[in-house]
Amino acid sequence: MPLSKASFDFLTKLRKNNNRDWFNAHKDEYQQHHQEMKSFLEEVIGHMQEHDHIDEHRCRVYRIYRDVRFSKDKTPYKSNWSANMTRATHALRGGYFFSLSPGRSMIAGGFWGPNKDDLLHIRKQISQDPDPLREVINADHFKKAFGAIDGEQLKTSPKGFDKEDPAIDLLRYKQFILRRDFTQAQVFSPDFAKTVSDGFREMRPFLDYMTDILTTDLNGMSLVE
Repeated sequence: MPLSKASFDFLTKLRKNNNRDWFNAHKDEYQQHHQEMKSFLEEVIGHMQEHDHIDEHRCRVYRIYRDVRFSKDKTPYKSNWSANMTRATHALRGGYFFSLSPGRSMIAGGFWGPNKDDLLHIRKQISQDPDPLREVINADHFKKAFGAIDGEQLKTSPKGFDKEDPAIDLLRYKQFILRRDFTQAQVFSPDFAKTVSDGFREMRPFLDYMTDILTTDLNGMSLVE
């Protein structure tokens, strides 16, 4: 079932009236569109279960309310619909995310905030042998789909790693994110849920590589019981 243009029109109006009085007067409309996004997420998950293992209990559409405690922007509401999907079991690493809004719709996947230990482990594995990762990200289909790895990077070498390391361009990453944007026409197409799922499927070589290095030690022995 295609997404409704009304759900995006609501976001356009919200951008122009980002205040509690307007939102409270249109809360029923918000709840209707939020439910539509939950149904869309369920449809995406249904497609994804055909090629991955998704923990449906840990997937959710995010609320529209912004956390403004530490932000200079005090507008109370987001102007996009977004959701995350978590892969089932600790042995399958990485997550999926989508954000939909007028003129700015995208999917993303990977590792937004790896913890300190995981990030160090990733860097050690890449430094030891960067070739498998380079093979993934230099593949023509990867470049066509995602361009390059996205995410925050250090300006210098990470602590404990030589700035002359042949893999220093990869070791500087603090996040490892893949992203693809979609046009409005694609978003409103009847098969967009499958298009989203297919986009996540194309991330699998990268996620499979990251899963492998995060679940094995530097000798290739499994860390998963």
